[in-house]
Amino acid sequence: MTSSQRDLSDPSTDPFDVAADAAAVIAERTGVDHHDVALVLGSGWGQTADLIGETLATVDNADVPGFHRAAVAGHSGSMRSVAIGDTGRRALVFGTRTHFYEGRGVRAVVHGVRTAKAAGCSTIVLTNGCGGLNPAWAPGTPVLIRDHINLTAHSPIEGANFVDLTDLYTPRLRDLAREVDPDLDEGVYVQFHGPHYETPAEVQMAKVIGGDLVGMSTSLEAIAARQVGLDVLGISLVTNLAAGISDQPLSHTEVLEAGKAAAERCGRLLAAVVGRL
Repeated sequence: MTSSQRDLSDPSTDPFDVAADAAAVIAERTGVDHHDVALVLGSGWGQTADLIGETLATVDNADVPGFHRAAVAGHSGSMRSVAIGDTGRRALVFGTRTHFYEGRGVRAVVHGVRTAKAAGCSTIVLTNGCGGLNPAWAPGTPVLIRDHINLTAHSPIEGANFVDLTDLYTPRLRDLAREVDPDLDEGVYVQFHGPHYETPAEVQMAKVIGGDLVGMSTSLEAIAARQVGLDVLGISLVTNLAAGISDQPLSHTEVLEAGKAAAERCGRLLAAVVGRL
């Protein structure tokens, strides 16, 4: 079986080998064997790559082992190698992610994170669009992730490998983000399985157990990032108030519209943070 045919869902396949294969293809297609920072762009964060610097190469996800085309409207099905200003450093920008609800398994969900590490990155920025539990956070508000609660009942870590998740979302990076934007609030992100939105009762449960944000991504990726030694910055874009917090029905169209409205602010925030890493 060739590297491009390896199936991450096959228990006999080493997911880190597939990540190394993917990094090799990215190096070949981008012309550089090392990237410094990786970004995973969720709903509302699509403009970020344009504001970080010049895109020097674009690679179709389908051409890279273990990756797939975008499954969600508003996401890009490619990855980009972007110059970080004039620093000589490169950002590897993933325009989409594999969500747990797609049914491809946890390995596929965290494959981008492991590929980023294999590509040389030391830091990963995980973004998402989410529901907010704080009525003061209007749609379009970016919120730093301080911690998370993983309600998927799964972990990307296999075997008796006990990874410490204390300070999973790197305090130094959160401090850096607040230097860029002192008005940034922090919160605890709660990952549900999806793809349906949470019920009002589930949102209240998330609030009772300490959650401030609800969504369908990020926590599994963050755990995988900690396992391989990446520093992690997580930022959520509140695209709507969660079910029961507002009397308005939820829709993906609302998510996309809120993302478009906040795109410039979010993009400039991340571009400024990445420029200082």
